[in-house]
Amino acid sequence: MEGQQGQGPGPAGGGRRTKPLGLCRGSSAWPSRPRLPQALSQGTSEAEVGRPCWSGWPAGRVGKRGPVAAPAALGPAGRVRAAAPFIACLRLGCGDYLVTIEEKSKATFLRAYMNWRCMSAGSSRVCVRMVGHKMEESYSEALKEQMSVVEMPLSDPPLCISCCPVNGDLLVGCKNKLVIFCLKYRVINQNLTVLDFERSLILHIDNLIPAEVAFCARHIAITTELDVLILKLELVQQSADRTEQCAQGVSAPEKAMDGGVKDESPSTHPLQLELDEFIICQKPVELLGEQSKLCEIPVTLESTELPTEDTKHFQVQYLLFRHFAPDQSPFGFCEETKLHSVQLLPVYQTGIPATAYEETENKRKLLSLFCFFSLPHVGYLYSLGKLVERISTYQYSEKSEQAVLTPRFLHVITSQNLQCFTVRCSAAAARSEDPYIDTTVKACPPVTLDVCTLRMQLFIGPRAICHFKNHIILLTKADTEDITERRKPTRRILSRKTDHIKSRTNSESEPGWNLYIINTVSTIQLYREMVEYSRTYENVKTESCIHLLSEAHLLIRAAIMDPHFLKSDEKEDLLRAFRESCAFLGDCYSRFDTKDYHLALPYYRMSGLSMTEVLKRLVSEGDEIQTYERGFIFYLTHSLNEDSNEELSKESGNKVLQILYLADPVQLPDILCSPSMRNICPLTAVKYLQKVEKMMPSVVLTLTKAFFALKMGDLAMYEHEMRSYKETTLACGFIGQPRLLQQRKEGVVTPTEFAVHLKETQPGLLVAATVALHENSKIELEEADTFFKMLCNSSENTIPQLLVDFWEALLVVSSQEKILQELLLRVTSQYVWRISKKQLPETKPLKTTEDLINSCCHFGLIVPWIASIMSVGCSSDKDYHEDISRLQSLLCSQSVSIASALPVLEPLTEADGVGLAVRVLCNTRLGNHEAAIDQLLTRCPGAAVTYAQHELKGDAQALWWNKLLPELCKRTRLTGNDCPILISSLKETLSIVAMELELRDFLSLLPEDGTAAFFLPHLIHCSQRKLLT
Repeated sequence: MEGQQGQGPGPAGGGRRTKPLGLCRGSSAWPSRPRLPQALSQGTSEAEVGRPCWSGWPAGRVGKRGPVAAPAALGPAGRVRAAAPFIACLRLGCGDYLVTIEEKSKATFLRAYMNWRCMSAGSSRVCVRMVGHKMEESYSEALKEQMSVVEMPLSDPPLCISCCPVNGDLLVGCKNKLVIFCLKYRVINQNLTVLDFERSLILHIDNLIPAEVAFCARHIAITTELDVLILKLELVQQSADRTEQCAQGVSAPEKAMDGGVKDESPSTHPLQLELDEFIICQKPVELLGEQSKLCEIPVTLESTELPTEDTKHFQVQYLLFRHFAPDQSPFGFCEETKLHSVQLLPVYQTGIPATAYEETENKRKLLSLFCFFSLPHVGYLYSLGKLVERISTYQYSEKSEQAVLTPRFLHVITSQNLQCFTVRCSAAAARSEDPYIDTTVKACPPVTLDVCTLRMQLFIGPRAICHFKNHIILLTKADTEDITERRKPTRRILSRKTDHIKSRTNSESEPGWNLYIINTVSTIQLYREMVEYSRTYENVKTESCIHLLSEAHLLIRAAIMDPHFLKSDEKEDLLRAFRESCAFLGDCYSRFDTKDYHLALPYYRMSGLSMTEVLKRLVSEGDEIQTYERGFIFYLTHSLNEDSNEELSKESGNKVLQILYLADPVQLPDILCSPSMRNICPLTAVKYLQKVEKMMPSVVLTLTKAFFALKMGDLAMYEHEMRSYKETTLACGFIGQPRLLQQRKEGVVTPTEFAVHLKETQPGLLVAATVALHENSKIELEEADTFFKMLCNSSENTIPQLLVDFWEALLVVSSQEKILQELLLRVTSQYVWRISKKQLPETKPLKTTEDLINSCCHFGLIVPWIASIMSVGCSSDKDYHEDISRLQSLLCSQSVSIASALPVLEPLTEADGVGLAVRVLCNTRLGNHEAAIDQLLTRCPGAAVTYAQHELKGDAQALWWNKLLPELCKRTRLTGNDCPILISSLKETLSIVAMELELRDFLSLLPEDGTAAFFLPHLIHCSQRKLLT
């Protein structure tokens, strides 16, 4: 902070004394009757801009002696004349209204001041109205130029107030209940909209008198002297059977907490009044999430707004309950243990990932919510997300009076100091916003990182503090008298009640009230100081350096997550500082021996530094041997194992090779195959590989040596290495290092020199290796298609034979049904295309049809009747015998889905034997034997009986006499003796039918106009078979 006595950044760092600036001194700036409020409301957050924020000022008549001087950044200062002395005052940026709890004649009032800024413009007109009162349109012109005081009557005196910074709703704490007023925008006419409130909900909480409350996004935090309760109002779908449930709310379970003591009114404990020297204490309790229901604090909801179609219905969810024992603090007497400064801090979603900043600003959406509350010597910060968890605990060096939490800092005042602590809100919010945090892609300092004290400033008698933008507003009193009246100790420990505000003594003559308006140091400046301070630990390589740089990083991250970051003048500086802080953290995790060494990789990635730039930061020039820590080795190996477009120079590559040979020689084959190491000297690489081979020989290392032998043009060495293992072993070896065959450039798989050479010399090994890569998820099917097309210099629409060989080989080993069907359709389509286009493959297939039938279950034996069809086909089909036989074999198996394959088979017509065989095969596979018989009798009747003998079995056997025999008789009658094939087929069919049917049935099938001499032998044969049986 500027103009403060403080300590340098870091835990308990030393610093220099400076004179405080921004001091507005003099009692004339303050009311004549200063009073310290019992409940200081936290109604603002750092997200609110362009509005002054008043919170927890002393009691008195505001504006009695003139306005308080304020810097221009705080907005115009002005006077608001209250109707009575107020004991709590709160101003909220959302809606820009001022709400007070005022006291007059022992009566307490709750009032809201609307349009209060017109008072600073010189207008003295004021109108008073009741909350929800209907305003006539005739008052529109007057309303524009006057302040409105809205009276909000309550059945019980208000004790504390809080405003929701998200939607401007008001929460009022009273004895045994909380009242919620919703902020409404009343449209008077098209030129005038005024603010108003509507009492919408009452939370009845038995036996609890709130000391402080906080309200944000339907989350409610309540504190008494020793208890903290956090609730959430959940929206529910209203239905007939839930109406009563929602109206009654939620009650805590009857089962008492383990070790707890049930609260009762003091009237039920007469001995307690008589024996004041005895104190009964409950033990400390912390209940989070679902367990907090066991707190025994029943909550009942009462809806007070008029029911409409848009009425919202709520139920209560318990989030946190914590009870403190009065003697928990080791620093003072039990009477001093009392909670204060409860606050709910929202953090909004910016829609801007930490490493990719867009030029658009999304509508503010709540991302995370945090709750802070404090005891005199210790403060607690909780995250209220999907999980409720404590993320930080703050230990104060002396008794605290008040604290205010911001997204970047925690400011605490004690009797003599203003202290500033770091917070972990940005770390927790970043993990809610970005799912890739804590991976090898991105990183963020942990939420559990110990907090630091940034600065301590001496002040005489701090009394109240609030925060606005980059300003800390501090109220002090110069005298040293004891002013602990507002927190008078009580011995009624069992009760959750807090004494109401006591009557105040006349303090008209009290001098020494001072107002400090302190400008906090800019984020960039404080970041620079923290980085500079961390250099003192750089040489000793301790965790303190990482801790300080993590604090600096979180400081920048919090500024970037601010909803107004996109409009900030420091935007570019903050982005630059963010990348720089990532680079510094990457340096630390690379140089230091720490258990979190793996964080070097994500931090360097987020820094935007190239590998060459990182090497310049960490590797000294020259040939001297350095010792490198695990973080740097981890970064190098992972960066080189990625498919990066960055190519290291020859010198940098040789240096990396030397480093990794000494640190992790097993990784050398992987590193040498990296795209970033393209410029490495092949001879140097082989020398290092030979050294490693003597220690740890492997097939991957042998293949890598062969790869670099090809680069050197040493074919003798290449052949020697390739003969070291069998082909099957070599094919499996490529699984260990796929980049020997293929590398990715801008996301596209490209073949290497090794793959090109194997294509010419050992295509079978290349195909087997690619199949092994696919089966081990090293390459996708589409990537393999691109790989082989590029390897064979084929166009996008041309399928090279080597790719078909790959598909056929993959059919042999693949077990994934989805991939199998895709492959079957692909090879079928390719066979059909070649046959229909009379196109021969450019290279000889690696396997024959017989090989595929013997090795792959998806290629079946070709049925005999197909040979009968093909025997009468065109002689030119013999030139494409391999593709034809593969297609027929594929269709003869039960693997291909005929329904899916029919569109692919369309180019093959029935005009030739190939098309006829395919059509009949498809009909047969589909169970349409009658259509198959018709096709055969029309195009190739000589194959009909052969087809029937093979296919018409079992349930289809009846087609012999129901379909085949009648069709043959009909066609023979039409052709007469001109078609001997039909006559021959008819005779053979009659012989088979005579063996299967009874004589009477067989006789009924014979045509009435048939020649007796032709059918008589078959009738005799049928009758003799009957006599024999």
